[in-house]
Amino acid sequence: MNVFEFVLAVLLMVFVFTIVRHKLGIPARSMREMRGDPPVNDAENERLRGQVQQLQERIRVLERIVTDRGVETAAQIEALRDRDRIAEEDQA
Repeated sequence: MNVFEFVLAVLLMVFVFTIVRHKLGIPARSMREMRGDPPVNDAENERLRGQVQQLQERIRVLERIVTDRGVETAAQIEALRDRDRIAEEDQA
C-alpha cells in the first residue's frame, strides 16, 4: 500500500464514520465539550462585564485628570478635601 492509497483509505473511513454518526443522530460535540470546559456561566459573564465597565469609567476619569491643567486638578482636589471635611464635621 503506497502513501496515496493510505490517504484515500483514511478519507473513506472518515466519510463513512461521518455518515454513520449522522444516521444514528449523534450530534457533533462542540469544541468546548471536547476540551472538557465547564458550561458557560452567564452570571459570571455579567459580573465581569460590570467590572470592565467600572474600570473603563475609572480610566476615563484618570485620563481626564491627567490631561487637565494642573491648576484645575489642584482645584478639584481641594474641593474634594473640603467636601470630606464638611462631611466629617456633620458626623461629629
